[in-house]
Amino acid sequence: MIVYDLLKPLLFRLNPESAHNVAIWALRQGLVGGYQKADDPILATRVWDMAFPNPIGLAAGFDKHAQVIDPMLNLGFGFVEAGSVTPLPQPGNPKPRLFRLTQDAAVINRFGFNSHGLDYFVNNLGQRTRRGIVGANLGKNKLTLDAASDYEKGIEAVVGLAEYLVCNVSSPNTPGLRGLQARSQIDELIKRVLIAREKFGKKLKRLPPLLVKVGPDLDESQMADIAEVALMNRLDGLILGNTTLTRPGLSSLDADQEGGLSGAPLMSLATQCLSHFYRLTEGKIPLIGCGGVANGKDAYAKIRAGASLVQLYSALIYQGPSLILTIKAQLADLIRADGFSSIAQAVGADHR
Repeated sequence: MIVYDLLKPLLFRLNPESAHNVAIWALRQGLVGGYQKADDPILATRVWDMAFPNPIGLAAGFDKHAQVIDPMLNLGFGFVEAGSVTPLPQPGNPKPRLFRLTQDAAVINRFGFNSHGLDYFVNNLGQRTRRGIVGANLGKNKLTLDAASDYEKGIEAVVGLAEYLVCNVSSPNTPGLRGLQARSQIDELIKRVLIAREKFGKKLKRLPPLLVKVGPDLDESQMADIAEVALMNRLDGLILGNTTLTRPGLSSLDADQEGGLSGAPLMSLATQCLSHFYRLTEGKIPLIGCGGVANGKDAYAKIRAGASLVQLYSALIYQGPSLILTIKAQLADLIRADGFSSIAQAVGADHR
């Protein structure tokens, strides 16, 4: 998008969080135009019996408060995930807490689940006017001891307003949160949130799929435990993965900042994690690949590794909204070049 190319130098003069807030404001005011071109039919796919016009989604973190769902769908995303949202409003960690690593096309954040709370989030979800698939990414308040209770509250609030639900247990910026990925904790959590979905969604014609988002820094035994628990409890899907605490070969000035790393350097690690989970789950549950996607080749690598759907966020900071159209065009070409006639045929191709 030419407009973004012109504005990017101005935005990069602002601190990263201020620049993000300006982008959200511009989207809310309708200052960022959408795209009317229909997606290439080869990109259409069905997951959880839902029709996705394309498999490229907006990852959680960009639209934390569900403020710009319709504008992001208008930009060409096949689905949009809002959040993470916590039951009660909380400010998150002290600023500065977002850092551009421009030389590495990466970002480090330590937001700590800053959230306006469920009431604000739910009100925004209810104001959607555009048809499209939207996910609600749920988190926990920093001081909540019974973590599962916060996810239960989130499900109760949004169960009829989002097409799918996500429990985020892998942000590195909330103390103790990643401990929920341990086998006993995640088993209890999944059992409780599935019960909550049944309870609060019983009047719905169709229960929304429920996913858990886990991080890429898991070792093989942790991955095996989570995969087994997911299969045993018939979880609807997993998102792989979140930001990483590792710092693989970075050269930017702020590379030593604390927080979770996202962007291009995460691509290899997150895709390896995704591939392991596809093998461990034997392709029995849908996986969403997230982390490091910056072009169609990256998205296709996620799909071949086992992702039914793909998400991105950080690359938008450096390439702007035209990236969405570029990725979709490149992905369609790659699918055809390998002789596939659909996204579904390519899922997990590297394992065959």
